[in-house]
This record gives sequence, C-alpha cells and structure tokens, in this order.
Amino acid sequence: MEELPISPLASPHPEWRSIFSQNISIHQFDVELHSIIQKIIDGNELNESDGLLLFHHPSLSQLGAIAWGVKHAMYGKNVFFNSNVHINQTNVCVLACKFCAFRRGAKSNDAYEYSVEEFVNELETYKDAVDEVHTVGGLHPDLTIEYYEELFTTVKKRFPHIAIKSLSAVEIKHLSQQSNISIAEVLMRLKNSGLTSLPGGGAEILNDEVRAIICNGKESSQEYLAIHREAHHLGIPTNCTMLFGTIETPEQRIQHLIQLRNLQSETNGFQCFVPYPFLQDNTRLPEAQLATGQEILRMISISRIMITNIPHIKAYRMNIGDHLAELALQYGADDIDGIVQKESIMHSAGSNALLELDNTMLAKLIENSDSIPIRRNTTYDRAKPFIKPEIPRIIQLPVVQG
Repeated sequence: MEELPISPLASPHPEWRSIFSQNISIHQFDVELHSIIQKIIDGNELNESDGLLLFHHPSLSQLGAIAWGVKHAMYGKNVFFNSNVHINQTNVCVLACKFCAFRRGAKSNDAYEYSVEEFVNELETYKDAVDEVHTVGGLHPDLTIEYYEELFTTVKKRFPHIAIKSLSAVEIKHLSQQSNISIAEVLMRLKNSGLTSLPGGGAEILNDEVRAIICNGKESSQEYLAIHREAHHLGIPTNCTMLFGTIETPEQRIQHLIQLRNLQSETNGFQCFVPYPFLQDNTRLPEAQLATGQEILRMISISRIMITNIPHIKAYRMNIGDHLAELALQYGADDIDGIVQKESIMHSAGSNALLELDNTMLAKLIENSDSIPIRRNTTYDRAKPFIKPEIPRIIQLPVVQG
C-alpha cells in the first residue's frame, strides 16, 4: 500500500478549547451542565461527581452535543480510519474469563495455535490491502517470548509496510512470568523485534472487585496501568479500553475513566480510548446488565467529555456494529477503526459487524455522518484525506429496434 504522508491531521487542534467556547452556546443547555461546559473551556478536569451527573442526566442529546462540540473543536469534520486485519495467533488460554466466548482449553476440538509460518501465510492474503495487523490471543502455556520475537521479526521482514499492533497487557504479563524476566525487558525485546504499539484490550473495568468476578486471574487494575506506563516510558504507544455492561456500577465506570486520564497526564502515551459494551451471545455471564444503544452512545459521549487528554475516541464497529458506529460519530467519537477484513474475538461473542468493507465502503459510512474520511496509520502521525477512486462511467449502446 502507499505510504501516507507525515501529517498533523490526526492531532487535536492546539487551540481547541477556544474553538469549543466560540462554537458552543452554554445557555442552550440545562443549567446543571453549565459548570461542566465551563470546566472544559477552562481546562479543568471533571471529577467523579461531574461524571455521574453526565451519566444520570436525562438528555442524551445534550450530552451528545457537548461531546460533538469537543470532537469538532479538536478535529473539525475529520473522522479517522485505517486499513487493518485482525489475526489472532491462538485461542488457547490458561484462564477462563466469564465474558470471553473466544477462549478454548488446550484439548478443545477447535483449539488452535498458528506457527510463525502459518501466521505469515495468513497475513500474506491481506498484505496488499492493509498497513496494520492487530494480533492478540489467549495465554498459551507454550508460546514464549522467543515465538513472538520470531513472529514479529518475520512479519517485518516479509511485510515492512505493515505495522504490528499486538499483545494486550495480560499477555505481556504472561510472557514476563513464563520467561522470568521483567515487564520492561519483555517490551524492549518485542519493540526491537518490530512491535509498533499495544492494543488496549484487557482493561475491562479497572476495579479489582469486578475483575475478581468477570476475569479472575487476569492482571490487576494497577498491573494493567503499570504495564501501559512501562510501554509509554519505552516509547511504545498504546490504546486503552473499557468493557461496560457486565456487573459494574456507574461509579466504577467513571472511576475507570479517571484512572486512564490520570495515567495519560503522567505519560501522554495513550493514543486512543475504546469504550465498548459486553456482548452476551455465546458467553457465560448471565448476570450482565446489557447496555442499550442509547447507553452505548452515552458512554462514548461521557468518554469524550471526561478524558480530553487522550486524543482519540473510537467507535469500535466490530463490537457495536456499523449503524451505531456511524451514529456515534455525532456523539464524540472521531475514529471508526478500520476495514478489519478478518476478526474472531467479537464475532465469537455474537458481533454481526460486516467484515467485507473496503476503504471506499468505510469512507462512505463516515460520509453518511456528514464527516470527512481521513485514512491514518497505526500511530496517527501519518494521515491524508481519503479520495474515493473514480468509477468508470458505463457507456450504454443505443438499442436498435428491429
């Protein structure tokens, strides 16, 4: 694929707060929202009470208008996407998180793990269509850091244009324990092998009481933050996430946002925040409090309003579907992920998001929301407006009447 030019298009406007204050009329909003709007203008962080006010405020449209105002001040009508493919290296996992429909035990009939060559052969199918491979998987008892070093080195050698976004925080912890080396050494070795960035998966809810129920045995809340902190210190950018709609309270959701915001204030290493709802189908968490479409839009809006120091908010269409993702672009989201091509984890849990989209179709989805599609790279430092290819005009020959 063509290399995108270095561009500031995917960076927030440096004077976005001033633009926000000029574009928003505070008196069009309910009076209890005025102090929140003023805090945004003044650059003051919203606290937990502010977040809960947003969570319980009856007008979703007013929340959406504030969030869209922040997004529009930062990026105008620009909405970002990339060309990527998800290839999961294994579904074998030593854990059994309640919400996960992807995980298999080592002896399951449909358990698998790719060899390096099998993984590369799979990626070969998509090499001309993508510039990022997103690869996460289970905590396999036998796949060592040497496997990942060989995998990343081979991918970069065969496909130098493809960025590697790989391994969630718990996978990094697992490799550290397996090899009896520090988190920092794991990350440095992987970076030296070709790792571009870490995805944000595994945050779930950053509350250990919740984690003990829905993902017992995974990294703790502080371990998740510490692993991302270490990655940032080593110059590895990361994403961060929130899985909502399981058993957590509104207070725990807001506390989650504040913890991510605090780490971002310290390191400035998060690129994108991805809030997405729990999908019940085919999973094992009957006590989940499933999120409605309105609640999904509310969480995306609250995320944009509360954590303005993380540049991008993603409407993760692999989870929420294309139609809701398109709507989310009017509720504060500025990124819609990518063309994806292949994805297993969300689809195992019941997602029915289309996998057949190409750049042109995804750009059309963005344009439908009155936005401008901007194709970007994994690290958001290269970007350019996407120009849809011209479709050759079909010339019809006149029909001769016989």
